[in-house]
Amino acid sequence: MNKIHLICNAHIDPVWLWEWEEGAAAALATFRAATDLCEEFEGFVFNHNEALLYQWVEEFDPDLFQRIRILIEAGKWRIMGGWFLQPDCNMPSGESLIRQIERGRRYFRSRFDAAPTTAINFDPFGHSRGLVQILVKSGYDSYLFCRPSAKECDLPADDFLWTGFDGSAILAHRAPGHYNTNLGQARSKVEQWMANHPLQPLSLVLWGVGNHGGGPSRKDLRELEELMKQSGEWEIVHSTPENYFQDLKASRASLPRCEKSINPFSPGCYTTQIRVKQKHRLLENELYSAEKMLSHAAIQVLLDYPQKELEEAERDLLASEFHDILPGSSIQPVEEYALRLMDHGLEILSRLKTRAFFALAQYQEKAKEGEYPILIYNPHPYPVSYTIECEFQMADWNRSDSFQYPIIYSQGKRIPCQLEKEQCHIHVEWRKRAVFRAELSPSSMNRFNCLLEDRSSKPEIRLQEVDGKLTFHSDRLEAVINTRTGLMDSYRIDGVEYLKPYAFLPRVMEDDGDSWGIHVRSFPRKAGVFQLMAPEECARFLGIENDRLNPVRVIEDGEVRTVAEAVFAYGRSALVLTYKLPKQGVELEVEARVFWYEKNRLLKLSIPTAFETDSYFGQTVYGTLEFACDGDEAAAQKWTAAVSRRQGRALTCINDGVYGSDFREGEMRLSLLRSPGYASANFFNEEPILPQNRFAPRTDQGERWFRFWITGGELKERMDNIDREALVHNEKPSILPCFPIGEGERRQPFILIEGGAALAAAFKKSKNSEDYILRCFNPTAKERKVTLHFPKMGIAEFVHFQSFEIKTFKLNPVAETLREMDRLIEV
Repeated sequence: MNKIHLICNAHIDPVWLWEWEEGAAAALATFRAATDLCEEFEGFVFNHNEALLYQWVEEFDPDLFQRIRILIEAGKWRIMGGWFLQPDCNMPSGESLIRQIERGRRYFRSRFDAAPTTAINFDPFGHSRGLVQILVKSGYDSYLFCRPSAKECDLPADDFLWTGFDGSAILAHRAPGHYNTNLGQARSKVEQWMANHPLQPLSLVLWGVGNHGGGPSRKDLRELEELMKQSGEWEIVHSTPENYFQDLKASRASLPRCEKSINPFSPGCYTTQIRVKQKHRLLENELYSAEKMLSHAAIQVLLDYPQKELEEAERDLLASEFHDILPGSSIQPVEEYALRLMDHGLEILSRLKTRAFFALAQYQEKAKEGEYPILIYNPHPYPVSYTIECEFQMADWNRSDSFQYPIIYSQGKRIPCQLEKEQCHIHVEWRKRAVFRAELSPSSMNRFNCLLEDRSSKPEIRLQEVDGKLTFHSDRLEAVINTRTGLMDSYRIDGVEYLKPYAFLPRVMEDDGDSWGIHVRSFPRKAGVFQLMAPEECARFLGIENDRLNPVRVIEDGEVRTVAEAVFAYGRSALVLTYKLPKQGVELEVEARVFWYEKNRLLKLSIPTAFETDSYFGQTVYGTLEFACDGDEAAAQKWTAAVSRRQGRALTCINDGVYGSDFREGEMRLSLLRSPGYASANFFNEEPILPQNRFAPRTDQGERWFRFWITGGELKERMDNIDREALVHNEKPSILPCFPIGEGERRQPFILIEGGAALAAAFKKSKNSEDYILRCFNPTAKERKVTLHFPKMGIAEFVHFQSFEIKTFKLNPVAETLREMDRLIEV
C-alpha cells in the first residue's frame, strides 16, 4: 500500500509585502482558526514552526497561547522545525545559524517541552552545505525544504542523504509541490500527486493556505476526510515531518547522496538592498566581537556579564536574517524596519563594547606629560598585524607657525606612522588622524603611545605621475595605477604578476526590475563601464570651486602607505575608487564609494587575474565552496578567491558586506548594486515588470560604500590564512585614544589558539550556568592539531580537528576546566 503523509502548515512571512504588525495579525488569526479546527476534527494535526510567531501569540493573546499548549500536549498540534524563524540559508554566518537554532530550541523547550528532530526551511532561497554539520550537531536527524526546484537545482532525488563538508550526513527531502495550497484546493493537490506518482510507496504532501497565513479550512478537512475513505490502496494520514522521516529511515541505506550546496535560487537576492546586507554583516561582527570582549572582562571580574542586553541585540540580528529581509525581497517600509532594527542592536553593542573596553583598559599606566595613549583590544586568540587608523584630539589647537606631527611608540620603540586628513574640516590644527601598522598581541589590550613633534611644514606627497602612470614600489610590492584610465595596470608581489590591466573596472550590466532575479542565473550582457571624469566634471562633482581637477590623484603618502583616488562617471551615476598601497606587506585595500542612480542595471567591480585561473572559491557557512567559472552568480560570505592549481597561485578578496559575485573569462566580478523595484516579482516572465504610468521607487538609489582587501600569493599560504584575515577585517580590533586611570594588575593574553589555522567563532557566557562557551572551527580541508591555551588558568588543551570541523567547549573559570560539548548548542 502506498502511503501519503499530509503535513498541514500555514507558512506565515512575518514581513514581506506587509509590515510586522500585519504579520502579527495574520499569525494570530491563523493560529485561532487552526486551533478551532484541531479541536473540531478528530485525527487532524496542525504543524507550525518559528518561535517568533509563538512569541507574538504569547504576548498578544495569552488565552490562545494556552489553548495551543493543550493541543500540543494532546498531540493535535506539532511544533515544527524549532528555529527562531526561517532565515536566509546562504548569507548568515554559521554562528548566526547556530543561534537561530539555539534560540528557537530554547524557547520551544521552555514553553512546550518540545524538541523537533526535523529542521524545516520551506521558503529560503537555497541552502548552504555547511548547514549539514550544524543540524547534525544540534540534534536534528532530517531536513525538509522546498526551494530550489528541480528546474533550478538538480538533485539525485527528492529523498536523499545530504552530506556536509566534514562528512556528516542527514536525511533530506525536497517537497516538489511547494508548501501552499489555495483555499479549498487541498484535495485537488493530493489527487494530482496520486495521479502523477502511482508507484511511489512513500510520499509527503504539504498543504495549507500560506504566505499571509490561513492554514487549513473546514472545506479542505472535510474533503480530505472523504478522500481518505475513498483512497483504496492509498493510505493517507494527517502527519508530521518526524513521522514521514521515521518511515523514510528504512530506506536510508539505499538513498543517493548529495555532496553540494542546494543552490541557486533567485541569485539577484545576493545583491538587492545592499544596505540591509552590509548592516547585517556589521551587526554580526559587532555581536560576536562584543561577546568575546565581555567574556574576557567578566571572567577577570572586571564587570558583570550583560546577558540580557546581549540577548536583545542577538534577537535584532536573528530577526534581520529572515528570508525576505536579508535577501532584499520585501517592500521599502520593511527595508527601513530592518535597518532600524539593526541600528537598535548596534547601539546596544556600542555601549557594551565601550563598557568592556574601559574595564579592560583600567590596568594601563597613566599617560606621561605630552603623551596621547592609543589603546587597541584584539578579540582574536592569535597575533594580528593590522593597519590602525586613529583620530584623536590635541590638548589645544596649535596657534604657532610650526606643525604638529604624530610619532607612535610601541613598548618604547618608534614604529612607522603617517598623518592623514582627518574626517572634519575645521581650518585650525586641532584634530589629528594617525595611521600606523600595529602588531597586536592576542586576546588582550595593546598600548601605543603618541607624541607630537614640532615640524616646520606638513609632509609632501612624494609619488608623482610619470608617463601617465603612478608606479608604487615597496620591498615586496609593485603596483601601477594608470592615470589615463584610473584603473590598476599591475599588482606584482615578489616579482610575480597577479592582475591584468584595467583591474577594478566598474562594469555596468543589463538587468531588470525583478527584486529576486527569478528567471536568471547570471548577468552576462554588458551595458557599459564607468569612465574617468574630465577635469572640469571632476571639479564640479567634488564641489570644488576651481575650474579643473585631475580625476586621478595621490591624496596621502607617508611611511605606512600611499593612497590614490580616481573619480568616474556613468550615466547619472558617479564612483570614487580609492587605492591604499602598503609600504609593509602586500595587502591592497580598495574602496568604492558609489553614487548610484541607474535603473534596470547591475554594477560589478571587475578584477582580472594575470594567471591561468582554473577554480573560483568562496567562504560559506562553516566551509568553503568551489563555484563554476561560467559567469553564474554565486553567493559567498567574507571572501572569494581566484585559484590556479596548476601554477599554485591564488588571488583572494575579502569584503565587509558583499555576497554576490561571479567568475568568467579570467575575471572575478564582485556584484555591488542592483536597481530593481521593491518586492518586484517577475513570476510569469512578463515585461515590463514595474508600472509604466507612475513613479515606482527603486532599491539602492543614492550613496553606497564598499571596502575590499586584495592579496596575491602562493596557493597553500593563501587558503590557509584567508579565513583568519577575513575575520580580522570583519571583527575588527577596537581602537580608542583614551587616558587610563593606571590601576590594577597588568594582564597577559586571556586565550590563545596555538598551531594550525583554527578560528574562535564565538566566546560567550552560558545561559544555563556560570560556564563560558567557546566555539572553534577548522576552516580548511586539512586535519589540524592545535592547543587551546588559557595562560592565567593554567589550561593547555590539545585538540584535533577533522576537515572543516566545528567544536564547542565549556570553560569553567572557577574550577579552571575546559571540556568539549557533545552538541553545538545549549538548550
